[in-house]
Parts: sequence; structure tokens; C-alpha cells
Amino acid sequence: MKLQISTENFPINKNYRYLAHCGISPLYAPAKDRMVELMETHSQFGDRLFIDHYTQELDLFKELFSNFIGAPSDTVAAVRNTTEAMSIIANGFPFEPGDEIITYEHEYPANFYPWKRLEQDGVVVKQVKNVQNFSSIPDTMPGSWSWDEVESLVGKKTKFICLSHVQFVSGYRADLMKLGEFCKERNIFLVVDAAQSLGALPLDVEKYNISAMAGSGWKWMMGPVGSAFFYISKKLMQYVEPSVVGAESMRQSFDYLDHSWSLQPTAKKFEYSTSSIYSIAGLNVILKDIYSKLDMNDVAKHNEELQKIFLDQLNHRDFKPLIWPNRDFSSILSIYHPKPEAVVEELRQKNIMITTRGGYIRIAPHLYNTVEDMEALAEAINQYSATVY
Repeated sequence: MKLQISTENFPINKNYRYLAHCGISPLYAPAKDRMVELMETHSQFGDRLFIDHYTQELDLFKELFSNFIGAPSDTVAAVRNTTEAMSIIANGFPFEPGDEIITYEHEYPANFYPWKRLEQDGVVVKQVKNVQNFSSIPDTMPGSWSWDEVESLVGKKTKFICLSHVQFVSGYRADLMKLGEFCKERNIFLVVDAAQSLGALPLDVEKYNISAMAGSGWKWMMGPVGSAFFYISKKLMQYVEPSVVGAESMRQSFDYLDHSWSLQPTAKKFEYSTSSIYSIAGLNVILKDIYSKLDMNDVAKHNEELQKIFLDQLNHRDFKPLIWPNRDFSSILSIYHPKPEAVVEELRQKNIMITTRGGYIRIAPHLYNTVEDMEALAEAINQYSATVY
């Protein structure tokens, strides 16, 4: 547990054992302080917020985030959520009728609806069927997808494969190295929803041949709600035209009376108008204070060890954990119970915070959680009294 981050910067520990980082994480306190500082500047000095901080914070964001994911700084942009990033690609790529997109039938809506909408334009969206990997879990429950089926669905008109790095319900982790090589060999763009891995698992977009990637800032990154990260490769960027444009999409940017059509040559063209500088500044603090200093392999190992501590002490027969092989492990531990909402509510009454999605209980410890947190969770679940037999 050597990686543990000081709990002083997470005041939520005064109230809860918080193990729900796959939902909404508590905001890192120094990030909150920086955001409040800029709000005070706005309140007391008006436009000095923009003059002194706006461009500076956005530029810093691109430097920090590009370093974090192994990308050139001109390929990243600040957006509001994963849906916006996926929609930028879906709405801006020059699809033709009959072009194909492959996704998984249980993808999170942010990585499903932007592609599904394209069916009205004649694009074919092929859905990889769910595979339930565990005999003790009902067949209808989300699990993983089959590599063989992905390969069988690829055709000459396949343009994109759009999958999550980590599935938000089951915690299944895709092998991005294998997936990236697969797409590269077939000249297919790989789009990755990284909402459930960004900040929890190693990510290198060039190493994995990722064409585009997005993830929210308020899950494992522990940042402000309404902030997100967007990466788009230079190759894919050549094809994607911005579907929403504004002053900041243009090279002349703040010269508002110059109406010439001169798009930014970088991912900046997708930042069409005023960004939330408070949120960007908060993310910058997190990137500087935490993620520029940590080895992400150590982060993943830390979270895995916390899960194992809990699993070693779990002995309630009604709870069936999805224990993935090491290659498929993620920082989400999903557990099947017939009444997950009741379990989550009972633990909430004991000030232990976990979540439920898609019929599973989800346990998601992170950097500042402790051995004691996991032991308390195991004890509370082992004592759960509502048997299903």
C-alpha cells in the first residue's frame, strides 16, 4: 500500500469510506481550492479572469494531458463530457451509406448513441454480442465480448471500432495493444471510451494505435463534473470536420470581426467556444499534483491489491464476484447479487459508498483508500442479512 495518497486532500473521508470512483469521485481538495481562487478573481476583477488565466490554463492543460497519455499537445482538446467527444467524430467524419461501425451491445450510452444516430444516414452499426464468462452469473448479465466475433464482423466497409477500455458494468478490460494492432493491420480507426480507465490504468495512445479517446474528468481522475479529455490522432483529424464551430475554432480566434473561414490546424478547432476555465484549472492541478508524479502501473497495482484484500475476506454466499484474469483486470470489481440496490442502500446507511449499474454491485477503490476501508467493506457485506435463499 506504498502508493497511498494523503487523505487530507479528500475530506470526504471524514464522512464516508468512499469506494465509488467509477461513478462520481470526490473532488480533489486542492483542485477545488484553485477553482474557488479563479471564481474569486472573476468576482473581484471581472475580465482579468480571461486576460490572466483563460488561454494560459488551456495551454497548460494540453501540455499536461498530452504528456500523461503520450500524445502530441496539438492532438488534445478540452471538452465537457465523453458524449461530446464521440459526437464530434460521429458528426464530423465523411461517412457514406454502407460504411460500418463495430461496437459492443452493452456499451455506455456516450459510446453508443452518437454512432447509432448515424443509421439514419445509411451507416451500418454492428453490435458485438455479450458473452457471459461466469457460470454462477445469469446469462443475461453483461460480461465481455468475443474477439472472434469482432473479427468476423469486420468487412471492407468497416471504418471504426468503438469500444470501452473498461466496461462500466462488468469491469472487463479490453486488451488495447491487441485491439490497436488488429485495427492498424486493417486500416480501421480505433475509438476508445476511457471513462473507466483514465486515471486508473496505463494509457499510451500511440503505443496502442488509438485513433481517438475520450474520458470524463470526474471519475478516476477525481476532477470537476462537466469536464472531460479528448484525444484525436492527426490521421483521423484530417477527416473530421467540426460540426459545431465558433470563434475559437478559427485561427483568428478572438478577432471577432474577422469572419474568414480559417480553421485551427489542431484539435483546438473542436473547442468551438468558451471553455469552463474553472474546470480546466482544476484538472490541471490534479494532473500536476498527482498524475505527473505517479507510475500508472503502480496505480493499477495498488487498486488491484485493495480488491484482493476485500476478496480474501468476503465469505457471504449470496455475493458472486466477477474475478477476471490478470489481462482483463480493471479497477472496477463487479459483484452479482439479486438485489444490488438494497445492498448499496444498506451500506450507505453504514457510511460505505459503493454503486450499482446494470444489475451488479460495483466496488471501485482508488489511490487514497486503505486496507481498513476494504476490511470494513468486507465485514459489512458479510453481515448483510437479507438472504436470497
